[in-house]
Amino acid sequence: MSQPPQKSRWLPLESNPDVMNKFAQKLGMPKEWQYVDIYSLDLLDIVPKPVAAVLILFPISKKYEDFCKEEQTKIKQDGQEVSPNLMFIKQTIGNACGTIALLHSIANNTEKMQLSGFLSNFIEKTKSMTPEERASFLESDEGLCAAHEESAQEGQTEARDEEVNLHFISLVHMDGHLYEMDGRKPNPINHGKSSKETLLEVII
Repeated sequence: MSQPPQKSRWLPLESNPDVMNKFAQKLGMPKEWQYVDIYSLDLLDIVPKPVAAVLILFPISKKYEDFCKEEQTKIKQDGQEVSPNLMFIKQTIGNACGTIALLHSIANNTEKMQLSGFLSNFIEKTKSMTPEERASFLESDEGLCAAHEESAQEGQTEARDEEVNLHFISLVHMDGHLYEMDGRKPNPINHGKSSKETLLEVII
């Protein structure tokens, strides 16, 4: 799967719960919801519940790209069920995968959260848009760009203006199924049945 055309590039967002929480709360996520690290598959019991979404950071490799191509070929041949209630956003900004994953994790859990600020405005204005139109909306939002850049500078590692091969995706539950939300892909990926209560266990 080739990288989609990108009109601009942001500084990469660090995989750091403190950075992500500050960023998300600045955008309008309520403080009672937080991103946390999962340190080990043997320590799932200490992960705070309920779990609304899981963000995963991983390196992009040729093997992964080949798998994605095979996956899309299978979907074109066999089809897949995709809930109309999902909010999917294409990634057209380089290094914005952290922000896209964050938006996917929040925008698909609005029944759990009382949002405000940018998040509330974004969801309301783009709920009837296509994934590509939502991407254009994000590209033109100077406030989001500034908030992202500020958060990218707050991590423990030096923020550099260069393309990185690490990639964030979000996994969410919607209408009885587990979905992979990756803005680099053409569509959400249905990974089978799940529930709000067993989201974390199903992913693992």
